[in-house]
Amino acid sequence: MKYIFLFLVIVPAAEIGVLLLSGQTFGIWPTILLIILTGFLGAFLAKQQGLETIRRTQDQLRRGMMPGDVILDGVSILVGGTLLLTPGFITDSLGFLLLAPPTRKFFKALMLKLFRNWIDKGTIKVIR
Repeated sequence: MKYIFLFLVIVPAAEIGVLLLSGQTFGIWPTILLIILTGFLGAFLAKQQGLETIRRTQDQLRRGMMPGDVILDGVSILVGGTLLLTPGFITDSLGFLLLAPPTRKFFKALMLKLFRNWIDKGTIKVIR
């Protein structure tokens, strides 16, 4: 819980600092246009990759396979798309990293390790 609080305080403060620096460096209107552009680009990419992930999930379910890896893709795409819709350059950078398939592998491994730790500690129970 303490990490969420730090995240909710530190990230917005850093975003404000970067936005102010960008506004001073490039100007107000280019900064605003860049924020709007990354929002639209993020929505487009998240929709495109999200639909592909849904298609892959349905395909794996039709074959009788458990879509574990595809679900982690879906979580990454959902979080990445949400971060891209949030105004700011730090969240946009993290959102693009979550949407890009080569860098998404790193985050999927991180999520898998986190979920396994939660299961081992008994924080999450898996019902079979």
